[in-house]
Amino acid sequence: MQREAAVRIKRHDRSHTVMLADGSEWRIWPGDTPNTLGWLPTTELEVVEVEHKVCSHALINRADGSRVRVISATTNWPARAVRRALAGS
Repeated sequence: MQREAAVRIKRHDRSHTVMLADGSEWRIWPGDTPNTLGWLPTTELEVVEVEHKVCSHALINRADGSRVRVISATTNWPARAVRRALAGS
């Protein structure tokens, strides 16, 4: 299995969004935000596609294997789907 290229964090000054060094920007799934609290500019992340009712991708921390689900920062969360998903978790 070939690993995706790791990308470092360029900006993560708001808990719910992150910009990576490759210029991509991501909106973090509300339930996964706590997993980002230890991220530093040196944190190496992989961007992978995922199958999820709402999220299109995940960011995987290479150091510890943790993952957060994300969508493009230019996309808004579908409020009803988020409420249903969070209520079921």
